[in-house]
Amino acid sequence: MTALYQSDLSGLELVNRGKVRDIYAIDDETMLIVTTDRLSAFDVILPQPIPGKGEVLTRVSNFWFRRTSALIPNHLTNIPLESIVTDAAERAALGDRAIVVRRLKPLPVEAIVRGYIIGSGWKDYQKTGQVCGIALPEGLRLADKLPEAIYTPSTKAEMGAHDENVDFDHTVKLLGRDLAEQVRDASLQIYREAAEYALERGIIIADTKFEFGLDDSGRLHLIDEALTPDSSRFWPADQYQPGISPPSFDKQFVRDYLETLDWDKTPPGPELPREIIEKTAEKYREAEQRLTGR
Repeated sequence: MTALYQSDLSGLELVNRGKVRDIYAIDDETMLIVTTDRLSAFDVILPQPIPGKGEVLTRVSNFWFRRTSALIPNHLTNIPLESIVTDAAERAALGDRAIVVRRLKPLPVEAIVRGYIIGSGWKDYQKTGQVCGIALPEGLRLADKLPEAIYTPSTKAEMGAHDENVDFDHTVKLLGRDLAEQVRDASLQIYREAAEYALERGIIIADTKFEFGLDDSGRLHLIDEALTPDSSRFWPADQYQPGISPPSFDKQFVRDYLETLDWDKTPPGPELPREIIEKTAEKYREAEQRLTGR
């Protein structure tokens, strides 16, 4: 399988190269997003791509964007890629990694929903018994299912910096109460419906991150990516066991490997062994197959 670490498209202005996505300007109304095969861990871009990862992320996101469109509008357009990337060779190199989207004003909040206690939420809970100001029951174990899904937003950090967990009131100061409540309520609703759907297909969505933007009329839209192995923790339901960190369909597999190394989690990232790259690609593909049937 071919890999795309970085895109370079003729005739389009590159406006941002993020951890995973390359974004090109088209006009005042639209942009082109290319989801590459780059992988970031601990906010460091690793030096090798995961072949096919960007295509999986794009197809899975598009699946969820379509599935949730009755709940909330999103940034997708119906503009075909061939009308924007006219060079056939460049288009072939992109594969399923590129989509034409609406230009929207992104909100400065990472909208995180947790259905299970893991990751930074677990660390906060151990220290304070709370996550983002939300008190949780005593005695929870690592990876326990929460009584109900909770909204635990974070700030959006610059490239290379770490996002910071904040409470809901902090988002009210950033967005205003009405918009902050819209983001919270939409995030919880999307998560609940997606988690129920995924569980029927053998995947637990432990937590996930959404991003939102506004159009010119101030209407909220789902943007960026949705419910992918990069933005979520996906666990195989048949291997789930509270008290341990479950195996996953996402890049936690790579994080777990990196934790075994003598690496200070600053650039440059370490080289990954071939078997780690191949196993990670396989996990992404299996998540897509389970969720979409593809």
